[in-house]
Amino acid sequence: MSGTQPLSRTPLNEIHRASGARMVDFGGWDMPVQYTGVVDEHNTVRNAVGLFDVSHMGEIEITGPEALKLVEHVTTNAASRLASGQAQYSGLLYEHGGFVDDILVHKVADDSYFLCVNASNQDKDFAHICSHNHFECEVVFASPHYAQLAIQGPKAPMVAARLTDADLAAIRYYWFVDGVFAGVPARIARTGYTGEDGFEVYVAPEYAVSVWNAILDAGADFGIKPCGLGARNTLRLEAAMSLYGHEIGPSITPFDAGLGWIVKLNKGDFVGRDALVRQKEKPPSRALAGFEMRGRGIARDGYEVALDNLPGGWVTSGSPSPTLNKNIGMCFVPADHAQAGAKIGILIRNQTVEAEVVPTPFYKRPK
Repeated sequence: MSGTQPLSRTPLNEIHRASGARMVDFGGWDMPVQYTGVVDEHNTVRNAVGLFDVSHMGEIEITGPEALKLVEHVTTNAASRLASGQAQYSGLLYEHGGFVDDILVHKVADDSYFLCVNASNQDKDFAHICSHNHFECEVVFASPHYAQLAIQGPKAPMVAARLTDADLAAIRYYWFVDGVFAGVPARIARTGYTGEDGFEVYVAPEYAVSVWNAILDAGADFGIKPCGLGARNTLRLEAAMSLYGHEIGPSITPFDAGLGWIVKLNKGDFVGRDALVRQKEKPPSRALAGFEMRGRGIARDGYEVALDNLPGGWVTSGSPSPTLNKNIGMCFVPADHAQAGAKIGILIRNQTVEAEVVPTPFYKRPK
């Protein structure tokens, strides 16, 4: 007999269902895609504050005397430059230079690092890191120990301030503190994935429901709403933030994806470095570009890009932009077609619809 694998659930699953969320299979997880609607939730985050359950994300802890050596060996960025309480965006690569995953590395202490990884990749990420652990340190699959809630939007700091004595103003972008939040032990980070200000709150799973409810109560007079993965996707697209399986993946290197800034070739050897050195010796043949539709139509993920009526690439992410009221997207095209102003075509229902390459990000929050 064969059966389907049951979907994984976050500790907030019953809350989502009781709240009337529309649930979907997201990489093997039963997750809310929307509550009141993608556009409404998107605009709530842009103008006020929204709350996301991102407890499906994975966590890996690396501890021990040579923890830094392992982190440096398996990631592209320079973890040695981190201060305690600081985080960085980085990549796990295969030897050929393609992405195993994109991750966040948090330095807890000199001998302790905390990695946040993508939900669908957490098992393979853990196996990949363990396979390279020839150092005096321990790698722990810590996902069962954490729930993660994201408070995002211009009013997020006001909401969070009602729930913690931590000095939130002192937590700069890509920094974090360990403290108490809504009365329970928590890790409070300011990394974000929406293009807005906000905080990620990591707590033990048994506290997830009480913290979720406390955040909604604290944000009620600020207009807070629970938000699903649909709005999270349109928000990150407007901010031109990459998503694994779309802008990055096993056949895509950091240089292909315009993420050369997370690669520190001068830090010493790391997995995938040799391949990246070879690639850097010659200009990449393709590049990731942002575009706006000029003709009528919405470019969806996977649609083909046409250049002079010939196949020229593919759309990695595409959607209407609620903030800009335009149809936008990102795509891979030949490098000589990736400059702003270049004309491209998107194949929509067997018709080529005109689009134009534009600078990214599409949206920047007011300072």
